[in-house]
Amino acid sequence: MDDDFLPHLSEKQPALRIIPMPKDVNSVGDVFGGWIMAHVDLAGSVPAVRRAKGRVVTVAVNSFLFKQPVSVGDLVSFYADVVRVGCTSITVDVHVYAERNPHAPQVVKVTEAQLTYVAIDAEGRKREVPPESE
Repeated sequence: MDDDFLPHLSEKQPALRIIPMPKDVNSVGDVFGGWIMAHVDLAGSVPAVRRAKGRVVTVAVNSFLFKQPVSVGDLVSFYADVVRVGCTSITVDVHVYAERNPHAPQVVKVTEAQLTYVAIDAEGRKREVPPESE
């Protein structure tokens, strides 16, 4: 994952956008890392489900880097892209940005992560990811 992603944000649709609320912060006023991790997992699942054409489960968090804290009132955008497809697995990169200070807007990268999902059937068993052309 690279930091050259920022200039291309205007060309992309986020998988998820949310504003953290006061209930989402720790004792020093920063948004809980677990709150961010949960939303990264949700955002990553969006392109994984689309690519798998059905249910997926998270099987690995390959990397997770917190770069800056997130604050109440930040508009947090989660951008997710499939980077690898295996027989049953789909790996997704998620880049997270916070838009802050509406009077003098600033966009900063706050988190980046890579997760792997596995396609499953209705009974929860692994299944093959269908070809992209289907």
